[in-house]
Amino acid sequence: MLDERSRTLLKTLIERYIADGQPVGSRALSRFSGLDLSAATVRNVMADLEDLGFIASPHTSAGRIPTPRGYRFFVDSLLTMQPLDSEKIHAIEGQLHPSQPQQLISSASHLLSGLTHFAGIVLTPRRKTPRIRQMEFVSLSDKRILLILVTTDGDVQNRILFTERPYSPSELVVATNYLNQYFTGHDFEHIRERVKDDLLKLRGDLQSLMAAALAAGDEAMNRADEHYIISGERNLLEVEELSSNMKRLRELFDLFEQRTALMQLLDISHRADGIQIFIGGESGLAPLDECSVVTAPYEVDGQIVGSVGVIGPTRMAYERVIPIVDITAKLLSSALTYKANS
Repeated sequence: MLDERSRTLLKTLIERYIADGQPVGSRALSRFSGLDLSAATVRNVMADLEDLGFIASPHTSAGRIPTPRGYRFFVDSLLTMQPLDSEKIHAIEGQLHPSQPQQLISSASHLLSGLTHFAGIVLTPRRKTPRIRQMEFVSLSDKRILLILVTTDGDVQNRILFTERPYSPSELVVATNYLNQYFTGHDFEHIRERVKDDLLKLRGDLQSLMAAALAAGDEAMNRADEHYIISGERNLLEVEELSSNMKRLRELFDLFEQRTALMQLLDISHRADGIQIFIGGESGLAPLDECSVVTAPYEVDGQIVGSVGVIGPTRMAYERVIPIVDITAKLLSSALTYKANS
C-alpha cells in the first residue's frame, strides 16, 4: 500500500508523536527521518497519508497526528520492538516468585502497571467448569420465577427470570424434573449443545422458560467462574489525552467498575494465540475509543487459563509495552506452573 519513503515518514511521524505528544510538522519529519527530501515533497507525502486515513491534522496545528488506522499499520508493519534486557527480566521474575496463586495474579497486575505507568489487568485463571448438581424453579409472582442452581462443588447461584406468561406450580415441577433428569452432572457447555435439539421437542409453552433458564444459568456460571484484577487505574489520570476529557474518563472508570464488557474483551484475548492489540474503536467499547489494550494469554502446564494486559492511551510506546506484557505472561505461566507442580 505504501512505498518505502511513505513508510519511513509515517514511522517517523508516529514515533515523534508518541515521544513528544505534539503534532509533527514537515520540517521535523524531514530532520528526523534521515531522508534527503525537500519540505514540499514531505508535505505531499503527508497529504497522501492523510488521504489514506493514516494521519490527521488537528485544527490548532499545521502538524499531523496518527489516527487509529495509522497506529494499526505502525504496529503491524513498521514497529521496531525493544526487547527487555536480562536485568529487567530477572527483576520481573523476582517479583513473581511462587507463593499463593492469587498473590501471583495480584503481583502481575501491579507489575504491569508499575512498568508501563498505565493500568495493568489480569484475567484470573478459570477453574474447571462446574457441573450442575441440582436446578430448581420457584415461583415468585405471576411472571417472575427464581432459578436456583447448585453445582457439584457446593456453589449456589440464584437468577430471577422474567417470563411472558405465568407458570403454574405443576408446570414448574415438570420443568424442574426435566432439567434434573437430563442435565444433572453436566456442565453448561454440554447442556448448551444438547438443549439445541431438545428444546424443539418440548411443548411450546415450556420452550421459552427453558431457553431463559439456560441463558441465565450460563451467565451465572460464567460470572461466578471468572473475574479480573486491575491495578494502576489512577495512572490514567496523568495521561493528558485522557484527563482532558472528564466525561470520557468517567466512562472509562465506570467500565472498570462494571466489569462485564471488559471481561468479554479479555476473554477474546484469552482464546487468542499470542499478543493481541486493540487500538481505539477496535475493542468495540466506546469508553476505550481513545485507548489501546495490549494483552497476552498465560498458561498452567501448557493450558491457557487467563490473560494479562495493559490499558493505556493510543499514544503509548508500543515497542516497550508489548515486550513487557509478553514477558510478564511468560513468567507468570512459569510461576503458576511451578506452584501447581510443587
